[in-house]
Amino acid sequence: MKITFDFEKPLAELQGQIEKVQQVEEKNKLDMSATVAELEAKLETAKKEIYGNLTGWQKVQISRHPERPYTLQYLELMCDDFIEMHGDRTVGDDKAIIGGFGTLNGQTVMFIGHQKGRNTKERQYRNFGMANPEGYRKALRLMKMAEKFGKPVVTLIDTPGAFPGLEAEERGQGEAIARNLLEMSILKVPVICVVIGEGASGGALGIGIGDKVMMLDNSWYSVISPENCSTILFKTWEHKERAAEMLKLTSTEMLKNKLIDGVIKEPLGGAHQDPVAMAATLKKQLLKDLKILGERNIDELVAERIEKFCNMGVVVED
Repeated sequence: MKITFDFEKPLAELQGQIEKVQQVEEKNKLDMSATVAELEAKLETAKKEIYGNLTGWQKVQISRHPERPYTLQYLELMCDDFIEMHGDRTVGDDKAIIGGFGTLNGQTVMFIGHQKGRNTKERQYRNFGMANPEGYRKALRLMKMAEKFGKPVVTLIDTPGAFPGLEAEERGQGEAIARNLLEMSILKVPVICVVIGEGASGGALGIGIGDKVMMLDNSWYSVISPENCSTILFKTWEHKERAAEMLKLTSTEMLKNKLIDGVIKEPLGGAHQDPVAMAATLKKQLLKDLKILGERNIDELVAERIEKFCNMGVVVED
């Protein structure tokens, strides 16, 4: 059954009307093409109106759509081939983060990304995309391997946050993320980071330090989720919509505040409406950025990467 959000109900109603007219047309052998065309025109206009004026909370909802493409689907659609690598060589293999070498138009790239599940069993297997310390240490191991062989790194971010369980803290969750921030800032290969869905807190930042940090149009990136922000500020989840606006977490706001380097457009209605087209758009952007970064002097690239992140959050008073 197709999932429809509250703000999409007018679209569902119009689609329902189109289907009813088509059924009547087929059943009674009537020509109702003019009526269908009129309704389809109304539907397209409504789509542009609704999706062109989404609130922060509505974009959060789209970013969590269960049919939205995840990392493995993008890799399947973009790469000529992909070889997944496992384990952090210390504790185990965290299924919430996947990584390995893949090729884009013949160019070898180290891909690392969060992975969620489609059903209850898969979600439990992937821990809902919430990585443990061994996940971030696996990511770092793969980044250092890419550095060793002089291959660029591309990370795909989609997580509600790092796993907050006691066992994760016991194994050094904070240290693992902090280590990745340090090592990624000085990694001597080009690094591109793309938020493809949810980008929450340190869980996202743990693989989010790059020369280019991009966001898909309907993704979000913030220190905290709207629900948890609402709980802290208002002692209830009831004000999550208000919290989403206050956090300025959309791609538009993040670009405006110079916290990311660009926004990648999605198909109308979200990436889940046409994953193949979304993957093609993402691939085109990655190839373009990899070419530009690959021509740069690596020492200059690292220096600029450090400067870019050091300048974030700096307040200058007159």
